[in-house]
Amino acid sequence: MGMGGEAHPGTHQDGHGIAASLGPALIDHCGGRLSAIEWFRSTWQHGGAATGFAKWGENGRTLDVMIKMPVGPVEHRWTSQLSSTDPAAPTPRVIACGESLAGYDLAWVIVERLTGHTLTHGWCKASLDDLLKAAAQMQARAAAAAPIAPPPPAPDWEKLIARARDVARKSELPEAQHWNEVEKKVQKALPRLAARWTARPIDSWCHGDLHPGNAMRRGDDGGACVLIDLALVHTGSWVEDAVYLERQFWGRPDQLFGVHPVSDLARYRRELGLRTDGDYGMVANVRRVLMAACAPVYLAREGHPKYLHAALETIDRLLPQVSR
Repeated sequence: MGMGGEAHPGTHQDGHGIAASLGPALIDHCGGRLSAIEWFRSTWQHGGAATGFAKWGENGRTLDVMIKMPVGPVEHRWTSQLSSTDPAAPTPRVIACGESLAGYDLAWVIVERLTGHTLTHGWCKASLDDLLKAAAQMQARAAAAAPIAPPPPAPDWEKLIARARDVARKSELPEAQHWNEVEKKVQKALPRLAARWTARPIDSWCHGDLHPGNAMRRGDDGGACVLIDLALVHTGSWVEDAVYLERQFWGRPDQLFGVHPVSDLARYRRELGLRTDGDYGMVANVRRVLMAACAPVYLAREGHPKYLHAALETIDRLLPQVSR
């Protein structure tokens, strides 16, 4: 509900309907500094927000900007909280933002417009290195901005592994019998795995969705790597971001160019004065096994045979180590 008990303008509309109805109010709110907005649909958006391009004029200067609304509370908090005038900042610079508009409880942000493509285009070792450096920088800035809070609830590993085994038994999953065997082993080891995961150090704010499609460069001349889409920022082990990134390439290991995301992110964190306490290698291996064992549950998204085979190999290789 909006302020005064009115229905939120997005109750029966998607993000573009909200943008069409409240875009003029945003322009008015910005006091003549924001130009007309060109709204568009992007390939990377999965939520209900609308995105648009415009110009921002102030103090005799004009800047290309991007508008996003409505924005969820996590993304709004971190996009605004991590904003910096530093030209090497690892997150977008915020030009203006707010948590209400035209009498409605609706968060919005206006950020610098990043030109060009995401790092997916022209993916190379330098891009991977820069992505990991940006992740370490983002973790450092987030740690300075807010104390570490309790992490979100852990996935229901028992339910997920049971579903994965059920898929292996009932579908035409490649290597289905092998999957059934390893899922049975993971189920047997799950109390120990879950306990080790729960006991991991909660020492970082994590991006939560770290991959080359969620990073761009500032400027056309190979500028700083900027992480976009901060909707899944959460507390946890810093290892989570590294393993999440690594897992994107399990079926294409050549696309990691010999880089080890966990050890490299650890190095970049140490260079920034961040801690890497404990046996983070074991924590990473537990995470790898748990995520690999869940792969059959997400066949629509992660069903490529090469990825599934790599996930099986991951379990075969690491489960004996982490279940002792």
